Amino acid sequence: MSKLKNKVAIVTGASKGIGAGIAKHYAAEGAKVVVNYASSKIDADKVVKAITDNGGTAIAVQADVSNHADVVRLFEETKNTFGTLDVLVNNAGIYQYMPIEQVTAESFHQQYNINVLGVIFTIQEALKLFGEKGGNIINVSSEAGKMPMATGSVYSSTKAALDSITIALSKEFTGRNIRINSLLPGVVETEGSRDGGFIGSDIEAEFITKTPLGRTGQPEDIAKVAVFLASDDSAWINGEKISVSGGIFGF
Repeated sequence: MSKLKNKVAIVTGASKGIGAGIAKHYAAEGAKVVVNYASSKIDADKVVKAITDNGGTAIAVQADVSNHADVVRLFEETKNTFGTLDVLVNNAGIYQYMPIEQVTAESFHQQYNINVLGVIFTIQEALKLFGEKGGNIINVSSEAGKMPMATGSVYSSTKAALDSITIALSKEFTGRNIRINSLLPGVVETEGSRDGGFIGSDIEAEFITKTPLGRTGQPEDIAKVAVFLASDDSAWINGEKISVSGGIFGF
């Protein structure tokens, strides 16, 4: 498998879940992968080991994407190790569902700082490494951005903002050989959704009834599309919001 042979990719928030799945699939397709994590070093190291045990190339780099200095260091370490960058996957994110009465300045800014400002920081640094050859940016958004659900007003708005950034930058990057797209997962089974009690709950069952394909998504469902978007197979796709949700309708 070599759809991404010799490409260098950064995947933020890649120690678990969707990010880990993307990192592993990228490496399996020949990419050299930077597995970014904020705090879960043990999990990030496990992802790197899984990649290297399978013959791939990867390093783990700690960085909180909402911290500009951390982001600068993330890209410096990428340059020092691999010399360049071809693909940036903005997967790091946080979600908090709560009634509007419980939203605080702290919870609001935490979600926007990671889900939106962090993406701006990483893109700014990616542009420096892309250089004249150009590059590819994939923003992992959510179906929640276009189908908000109750108690998700702040989280859903961060994903809608992320999709707007994708569309605006696809136009701003005209003539620079940089593609940027949003990837919109539906309900996906991850460590977070299991630990939070979502998997196996009545809420999951309700979501499944609204998903024509009749199941909860898996990280590899998202990762396979992320490989496609990072490869030359998608060379004519830019500024798009691509749903990978089993056809879910309504929240």
